[in-house]
Amino acid sequence: MSKPEDSQTILVVDDDRDYLEQQELILTAAGFSVLTAETVARAEELLDQQPVDLAILDLMMEDYDAGFSLAYRIKKQHPALPVIIVTGVAHETGLEFDAATSEERSWIKADCLLAKPVRREQLVAEINKLLGASHG
Repeated sequence: MSKPEDSQTILVVDDDRDYLEQQELILTAAGFSVLTAETVARAEELLDQQPVDLAILDLMMEDYDAGFSLAYRIKKQHPALPVIIVTGVAHETGLEFDAATSEERSWIKADCLLAKPVRREQLVAEINKLLGASHG
C-alpha cells in the first residue's frame, strides 16, 4: 500500500476481520494510512517493521486481556505512541472501566478507552485529539 507523505499511520489490532475491514475503510476515508493485525504477534511484527503514529487495540483477542498486555508492551517500547483500547466488555458484561484518572492510566497503559460500537465521528475525534497532543 502506498502511503501519502503527509498521512499518519494507524495500527488497528482486532481478531474480528470484519471489524478490521470496517475500521480500515473509516480511517482511510479520514485520511490516515492503516495497518491491520488480527493477532498480538502480528501487531508486534508490524511495530518492529515500521513506525506508526497511533495504535487502536481490541481488549479481548486471543486472551481476555490481550489488549491490556499489548498496550503495556507498546508503551514500554514506544512511550509516546498514543494507544486507544476499544472493547465490547462493558456492553457484554456490564462492567465499566475507564482511563480517566492517573491511577487507571497507570495500570491500563492506554490513552483512551472506547466502548464498542464506536461511532465513526467519535473515533476520528479521539484520534485527532491524541495525535495533536502527541505531535503538538
